[in-house]
Amino acid sequence: MASRFQAAALVASPSHPNAVAWSDENLVAVASGHIVTILNPATPFGPRGLITISPSKPFPIGVVERKDLLSGCLLPTCLSRDPRPCVRSISWSPVGFAPNSGCLLAVCTTEGRVKLYRMPYCEFSAEWVEVDDISEMLYSYFASINFVESDDSNSEISNVVEIKSGSMKANNLNQIVCVPNSRAKPLKSKEERPCLPQITANQYAFRSTILSSLVVAWSPVVQLASEMEPVSAKYSSNRCSILAVGGKSGKVSFWRFLEPSCFSVMSNRDSTSASLVGVLQVHGAWITAICWASYSSGASDPQLLLATGSSDGSVKIWIGYGGTLLKSSEVNNAPFSLLKEVMTVDFVPVSVVSLIVPIRSSNKMHLAVGKGSGSFDVWICDISSTTGKFDKLGSYGAHDHIITGLVWAFDGCCLYSCSQDNSVYNWTLRDSRLCEVPFPSNIPFAKSSGDVPNVFDSCFGLATSPGNLVIAVARSFDADLLNPMYQARSQKAAVEFFWIGGQQRDVLSNRDPDFDVEAISGFPEKELVYWTHSILLFLKQYENVEKPLVVWDIITALLAFKQSAPKYVEHVLAKWLMSCVGIQLGLPIAKTLSQVSRLLSNIGSRQLHLLNIINRRVVLAELKADNINCRQTNLGPIGAEEDLALWMELLLSCENELRERLVAFSFSAISSSISTSSSNGDWQPVGLAQMGQWVAHNGDNVRDHLKLLVAGFRKLNNRYAAEEQCSYCSASVPFESTEFAFCRTASSSGGVGQSHKLLRCAASMQVCPTTPSWFCICCQRWVSELAPQALFRMATYPFDFEFSTLSSRPEVISKPLCPFCGILLQRLQPEFLLSKSPV
Repeated sequence: MASRFQAAALVASPSHPNAVAWSDENLVAVASGHIVTILNPATPFGPRGLITISPSKPFPIGVVERKDLLSGCLLPTCLSRDPRPCVRSISWSPVGFAPNSGCLLAVCTTEGRVKLYRMPYCEFSAEWVEVDDISEMLYSYFASINFVESDDSNSEISNVVEIKSGSMKANNLNQIVCVPNSRAKPLKSKEERPCLPQITANQYAFRSTILSSLVVAWSPVVQLASEMEPVSAKYSSNRCSILAVGGKSGKVSFWRFLEPSCFSVMSNRDSTSASLVGVLQVHGAWITAICWASYSSGASDPQLLLATGSSDGSVKIWIGYGGTLLKSSEVNNAPFSLLKEVMTVDFVPVSVVSLIVPIRSSNKMHLAVGKGSGSFDVWICDISSTTGKFDKLGSYGAHDHIITGLVWAFDGCCLYSCSQDNSVYNWTLRDSRLCEVPFPSNIPFAKSSGDVPNVFDSCFGLATSPGNLVIAVARSFDADLLNPMYQARSQKAAVEFFWIGGQQRDVLSNRDPDFDVEAISGFPEKELVYWTHSILLFLKQYENVEKPLVVWDIITALLAFKQSAPKYVEHVLAKWLMSCVGIQLGLPIAKTLSQVSRLLSNIGSRQLHLLNIINRRVVLAELKADNINCRQTNLGPIGAEEDLALWMELLLSCENELRERLVAFSFSAISSSISTSSSNGDWQPVGLAQMGQWVAHNGDNVRDHLKLLVAGFRKLNNRYAAEEQCSYCSASVPFESTEFAFCRTASSSGGVGQSHKLLRCAASMQVCPTTPSWFCICCQRWVSELAPQALFRMATYPFDFEFSTLSSRPEVISKPLCPFCGILLQRLQPEFLLSKSPV
């Protein structure tokens, strides 16, 4: 395997497959022993988040007689070798389901418990905060129906016995509570003792089994037509995600989570919209693997594909319908239908499954199934076919031990596999067959891995970055090879990061005629072609406004190439810019930038956001964000060399284009609202006074169309020019800059005293309040009022700016995004706490 470019040590060792997961907001979670370690791949040696798993009390499902303890059905329940529970399965939710707009982390333990956690964004601690206990809600459901599906249905639940609350303490969820006989004398006080029913051994085993969870997996976001009526005011009606929880009973429970309609960086409103929408019997044995994929069939009702694997070796594909899932309330009628039983019972346990529907061929489904024997099977299915034909590409026995990780990359072109035998293999799909290929031999740069030894004995999972240029591998150390004094005490495992952007796969050409690869020493020509193709491919995919804008791996790769081959970075960016605006290839970079600056009005907002991020984080990385922001109003030095002047001007033009779109939409929306005497939905523009003054101050640089919108608003409302007051001294604050402001504080002698410097909101241009606000880690701006959703969906600047043509119902943006960078905003955390770095 190729050399890693960074690694981070862990204090506990993983013990179950799929032990590492990469979130859509660029955080990596590793299930290691009794803790979950969460780290930022941009700073793997920096602050971390932790989830510590503590023993839970058993569910009060009943008591059995002592003579029944030796029953065969209770033998698996009685045995427990773990002194404390370990993490068995983890899964990240899509972005936007945490109260701060981030991701929730679902954690399943060896006790069979499932809980949800969120980032401590306002608690200022390393320990993540528990949000929901899925197992408690599952118990409440089964208790409400009195466990009517019991195998021993003829047995009556009788002889309610009182026991001491102290006897409920246990390290195992399924610990049995027993009584000597049904004539036990009452104990001390009824107030101190819970009442539990006396049940049979079969009933106890059945109840323990249906409450014991083994694996969790979040579905992609299900989004329906926006014209649907809201379910509630607190939650968005047309966006949800489904959490699937598989258990020992062979059942999968489905939990619907609606996306909140608003987010906060101040309060910890941890109540969620979790609701049980179905319990489905999918296998006759333990559920050991679950994987989701979204499928767009062209119908108005989006569909979800669900792959399930079992300990009996069977694998099934299910199809669910988004509209039904969003409205379903019948638990006994899960809205899923069986598409195909891919593998039948063969008693070789399934350890992992990986499912993907490629964007380039949305009617094809790629399925990889890993087994406990060390082999894995690969299938391809044509979903559009009425028969749903499944073609098996083959069975591959490259590993000696259980398969612990399978992940598709590069839109289904490549597959990565790992095993407990410490092997990691790289496969590419060619001519309907899977071929093993070596890992890229060259990396953009070798970053220091710190004091992390390279003495591993097993691998427990892998995950790809959001941009598919980096792969993370979770491994445990060989304790016999560690230094017992300096390493063995504090380092049990590590998560390694590898570059895969130069991965071999089928591309249109094996060389780039527009660039001289000899300028980069140490890189074969083929690998540079693969790198160029990978970067351009994922920049193109990020133009989809539904995809979270997390480009850390792309930015890091470009920065690495910039150190050794700045001309190559310039070449890649030029090719991307030319594809955005549709100009001819081969022009000098100066002419390319000049033409792009003139055609910004024809570029979508998402492309402008990408250009701003790359400009700030790659080309102008040496400049401070404050210097760039001050340049917007010519209030500070640029501090850049002459060869960066064109890039600086392009950045300023891009941000000015986005600001004009925001101002134009705001005035158009409020004018339409006043003229029609309606509220026009949920969103109302703010900061119109400041926006109007900005247009007046920049009359020579804004479009005539925008001036007409402002003039029309003045006729309808003359109060837009109201002056703001200072948050500290109540003095007047004139509008002079879009970035910051100074109040006019008068001294006691009648002159002008020391004025306060105030920050302005990047979305509304209003002075930000003193309470915590959203923060953009890319452009270092603050946001107290969110920009409208329409700004981020604009394909071009609409010169016929009519409010009704943009949206019949303007809504506040579904997530707090920076109006200039398009990335998720967050609360600025202290340096000693974990924070996200999407760029």
